[in-house]
This record gives sequence, structure tokens and C-alpha cells, in this order.
Amino acid sequence: MRIAILTFDGFNELDSLIALGLLNRVKKPGWEVSLCCPTDQVRSMNGVTVQAQSLLPYARSADAVLVGSGMKTREVVQDAALMAELAFDPARQLLGAQCSGALILAKLGLLDGVPACTDLTTKPWVQEAGITVLNQPFVARGNVATAGGCLSAQYLAAWLIARLEGPEAAREVIHYFAPVGEKEEYVARAMGHVTQHDS
Repeated sequence: MRIAILTFDGFNELDSLIALGLLNRVKKPGWEVSLCCPTDQVRSMNGVTVQAQSLLPYARSADAVLVGSGMKTREVVQDAALMAELAFDPARQLLGAQCSGALILAKLGLLDGVPACTDLTTKPWVQEAGITVLNQPFVARGNVATAGGCLSAQYLAAWLIARLEGPEAAREVIHYFAPVGEKEEYVARAMGHVTQHDS
């Protein structure tokens, strides 16, 4: 399974890097997780520069794509050439977006008729795109999921793992990363979101 975590200039470190850490906990042959960027390097909203592990063509052929958020998302959706490179297909790919990443999916037409979760800053922009925004951390409909809030990355990761490797694999990953003394609570919360929206 090939998973692309779309990471643009101005990205939110929590979205991209929490997902990267959680998803890379799955140790299966052929399981590949990549920070996928439009350029060789991108700089985060807090000045951290990371090296791309793959470029955008990787995301188009990946089994799953997570779209992270960042302070320049509105610039991304206004860049017609860049948006044209984001040719995703929910019929064959799992697609997830966190916070302002939902705006990218909305502008690509991938949330038509599907409610979304996003952060409070992005909410009006997603609504302006004609999408109903829910007051909850996670929602999934078919092969498309969105999450709102930086720490909701665990829900997107759990959803992807559950869909690709099964619920038990997702439980194991969340259990590993959850705080000591709160592991069962974290697993129950994450899996509650995933199973509630399982399709």
C-alpha cells in the first residue's frame, strides 16, 4: 500500500508529521508512507524545512492520499496549475484531509454532497465552497474522510489503517502512541470515530 501525505509550503507540522509517525508504525511488506510535496523542499508555518520523500505524481498513483493543512492553503487552491496536478479518484483511492486540506478537496469537487470536518479558521472558506461543515472532529463517507483540529490526525490515520489493514491494526497503532495510563481511552475514542463512519 502506498500512502501519500500531501505537504505544501507553509504546512502545519502536526498534521503531516503526526500522520507520518502513526502510519509508519504499520510494519507490513509493501506498506509505504511518503511526505509528498510539489517541490523538493517545503518550509512549515513555523520555519521547519523538510525534504520531500516524493513529488505529486506519486500521490496520483497512491492507494491513499492525506491532504494536510497549512497557512498557504488558499494560495494552493488559487494556483490552477498546481490544482491540475491533484487528479485524485475516490473510486480507487482513499482520500483524507485535515483542517484546511478540506478546502483543497472541496475545490477539487471531491466533497460534492459530502459533509466535511475542518478547523474553525477554515470553516467559512469551506462553507463558501458549498460544503456543509460539521461540528465534530472526524467524518467519513465512502472513500473520503475529513478531520478538524491539529490533534485529529490520529483519527485520519486510524481510519486509513483500519480500511487498508483492518481495525485490529489500527487499534495496535493507536495503543502504541497513546499516553501511558490513558491507552484504552484513546483507543476507544479513535476507534469509535472510525467504526461510527465505517462504510
